Amino acid sequence: MELNRRTVIAGAAAAGIAAGTLGTGTAQAASGGKKPVKELFGTLADGTKIYRWSLANGGTRLKVLSYGGIIQSLELPDRHGKYANVSLGYDNLAAYVAGTTFFGATIGRYGNRIAKGQFTLDGKAYQLSVNDGVNSLHGGAKGFNTKVWDIEPFTKGSDVGLYLYYTSVDGEMGYPGTLKTKVTFTLTQHGDWRIDYEATTDKPTVVNLTNHTYYNLAGEGSGTIEDHELTIAAGRYTPTDTGLIPTGELAKVSGTPFDFRKGKPVGRDIRAGHPQQVQAKGFDHNWVLDKGVTAKPEHIATLRDPRSGRTLKIATDQPGLQFYSGNFLDGTLVGTSGSTYRQGDGLCLETQHFPDSPNEPSWPTTVLRPGQTYRTTTIHSFGN
Repeated sequence: MELNRRTVIAGAAAAGIAAGTLGTGTAQAASGGKKPVKELFGTLADGTKIYRWSLANGGTRLKVLSYGGIIQSLELPDRHGKYANVSLGYDNLAAYVAGTTFFGATIGRYGNRIAKGQFTLDGKAYQLSVNDGVNSLHGGAKGFNTKVWDIEPFTKGSDVGLYLYYTSVDGEMGYPGTLKTKVTFTLTQHGDWRIDYEATTDKPTVVNLTNHTYYNLAGEGSGTIEDHELTIAAGRYTPTDTGLIPTGELAKVSGTPFDFRKGKPVGRDIRAGHPQQVQAKGFDHNWVLDKGVTAKPEHIATLRDPRSGRTLKIATDQPGLQFYSGNFLDGTLVGTSGSTYRQGDGLCLETQHFPDSPNEPSWPTTVLRPGQTYRTTTIHSFGN
């Protein structure tokens, strides 16, 4: 029997996925990173200078923009030690400003969709910015991906990283409360990329922060990700309506193309003709992680490119994972390597609370109140 919107999600033990040890699967030598380097990346129309910060540690190289908190480049070695940028993006600021794909962006206030841009909190109705048909997507038309973040570099022992700060004022994009946000990007001595999100508010509000990096472990601009092997520790997912809003059902993945518990190539069942795939033009759904909400990050997904040998393991404390297979890349965007991006040339694995959860009271809550601190962590571990 299928679970429905009135079912409280229990944190069950993850099934059908190898545990893996975070931070130990890399062939690179662990070493202390150097202080992050800052350089001018471009200038906005109003004269605001946008900077790019470069970090390197444990064999991983990361470049971050102050515009949108964007991951502009993530470089990893393959099994032969050859580096490639494995994240989709642009080589110029104007493309990011004009873009609608959220390449590499820090997403807020609310990752994913809210139906009709509406929710009610403590008996009061709120209307958000609508930017995806009739729905609100990734915080609205001017979400955190369009904001200029204050950035401070740091070194702590053998770790290096960046603190990113942004304050969203009361009413911005329709959200209540002034939200003070801090996002920490850390590269560890093992080459892990850790993201720690924090936020506080002066009024009750909703918040759901995530990162929107598109991965191609064979290298950005190298072609399809359909041969990438993906494992997700989730026995259920949230089906959607025609606007990609969850229906409230928590459907079993067993016997469907949505079953990634034992791992399989992304492209194996992507054209299976399942009504949910036809509607989304591929995969663009939230997987209900077997572990539920946890106090600490737990391993929930593995991505592997058989050509290069590069692997990505993801651990999170969040209850959901949005897997998006790059369905709307249409060949009109030119990436950092000069190649165009076509459908399926990158995929996203966004750790999150469930889409439209402010309108589903039985789902894990995204409500933040004064005096509370929103905290969540996601760890990306790389190997070859």
